[in-house]
Amino acid sequence: MKRVSKYIAVMGLAVLTCGSCTKQFGELNTDPTIVTTPDIKFLLSYSQERVMTYNGGEWIWEGMEQLFRYTQHVTASPYEITGNVNGRYGVYYSQILPNLFEIRRQISTIPKKEQYQKMQEVTYIVQVLHGIKVTDMNGSIPYTEAIQGRYESKYNPVYDTQEDLFNTWLTELDNAISVLSNSSLLNQQTYGNSDIFYKGDWVKWVKLANTLKLRIAARLENEDVAKTKEIFKQVMQDAIGPIDNDDAQLSYSNPDFSPFGNDINYRSARYGSTSIVNFLKAADDPRLPIYFETNDLEGTYEDTLTKYAANLPAFIDPNDPHINFQGAPADWTTNPTVAGYISNAFAVGNTNAGNTVSRFFLISPINRKFFSPRLDGATGNYTDVLVTNAESCLLVAEFIEKGYGDGIDTKGTAEDWYKKGVSSSIKTMNSIAVAAQSATGFSGNGIAEIEDYLNGSKVKFNGINDLERIYIQQYLNFYRNASEAFVFVRRTGYPKNSSIYYQRELFNEPIARRWWLTDPGEVNRANWNAAMTAQGFTPNAQDMPTLSTQRIWYDKNAPDFGEGQ
Repeated sequence: MKRVSKYIAVMGLAVLTCGSCTKQFGELNTDPTIVTTPDIKFLLSYSQERVMTYNGGEWIWEGMEQLFRYTQHVTASPYEITGNVNGRYGVYYSQILPNLFEIRRQISTIPKKEQYQKMQEVTYIVQVLHGIKVTDMNGSIPYTEAIQGRYESKYNPVYDTQEDLFNTWLTELDNAISVLSNSSLLNQQTYGNSDIFYKGDWVKWVKLANTLKLRIAARLENEDVAKTKEIFKQVMQDAIGPIDNDDAQLSYSNPDFSPFGNDINYRSARYGSTSIVNFLKAADDPRLPIYFETNDLEGTYEDTLTKYAANLPAFIDPNDPHINFQGAPADWTTNPTVAGYISNAFAVGNTNAGNTVSRFFLISPINRKFFSPRLDGATGNYTDVLVTNAESCLLVAEFIEKGYGDGIDTKGTAEDWYKKGVSSSIKTMNSIAVAAQSATGFSGNGIAEIEDYLNGSKVKFNGINDLERIYIQQYLNFYRNASEAFVFVRRTGYPKNSSIYYQRELFNEPIARRWWLTDPGEVNRANWNAAMTAQGFTPNAQDMPTLSTQRIWYDKNAPDFGEGQ
């Protein structure tokens, strides 16, 4: 993998160099040391690799410090938003799109280009995959005129509106699905093993494209529910359909990569929030030890308490069967007493100077090896699943439960898809933990544990709050994907403040609903300014009062955080 990655980097660098020096193409073409026509197979590899590995800083500056605190998956020291956020935007144009455009340009010059139709369509799926993530936090972005500076000397692309972006992407995905599923196209060339996602398996690419259509459908719901229904029916009526098995998940493994390196505690440690830890405990969720580390209430701690006639703090139930997992308030100001135990141990013993004191840390950190398998010299391997089978199945369950599949064959009930999604989430998270050599939820195949979980009162469909149960399982599944977790919480308003099932915690901080795009300079300032004005954005504003009140297009009619219906 390391040697392949090095070659991928060379191919990507060659294309990026060409793209950044458009006016010097003549010089490049006369220098025999510069690769001007790199193999298109490795061009795809490079873009795929960057989709999966650019985000080390994003995990630190966005995921753990901002988005996961907003969604209340974790609690940590609050930090102001810095200019380090929104790396997703720059990498799209500098490291993902250029190679995809170059693949299509090269294919257009090949004498037998009809044999490369499926290879060409794959490039659109990759750029839609990351494009959705870019628009999620930025709204209007350059797309239809992007990268034209490399070929047409056009350096002032328009910013396409979010509505136009989704329509364009749906068309591109539909075209890709049509070509990739067409068995009458003969003698098609393939990326083979250079396709680090699917090894040239066209069926899996179609499944991914259909699941991306479901992602778009979910984002459109608050603006155009009719369009959401239409997209859902298209996906379910497609002969191949969306991702519906673990083998078709978009996964990536690399023993030489870890987004956090060895510094997952950079700036501060992160812990489980009270709400998520308590729900996982109440439901006997197998993901509890996968997601969070145990505290110090293990072994002979009770003997120490008895010896000194000490009692645990009031927020801990001494009879709790999961006492070794404890969360802390998502917003520390709402319960400073409990929050105080995040950084301070519970001291037991004779506290006079010089005497023995036992110290117990009570709040459960995130499972650090689960995210960073090489932490402190560990030897686990990094695996990530960017688009999960669980996400796909639970979106189908959501739309069926809402009645969007009426009149078509949905290939199962909402409950059927829900069970498939929950089962897949638990298995996938456990597999990631096994590879990382971190704590797991079960050994063996997990069938018995998952069956017990699905039949538990906290999880089983009950005919009363089934949609909320689907929502919460989506929420729990996104513990490895901060961007999708945030989009989910923002679009649905779940977990909701008034719930008796899974209640969102009080959170007094304002929450950014978008990031910002700064002035690109004179060459494209007019288009940038027009886009900011059309969206009602204050140009260059990076303050929380502005970011928490100005919304991107598909977020305009979404509920406030915690105010789901």
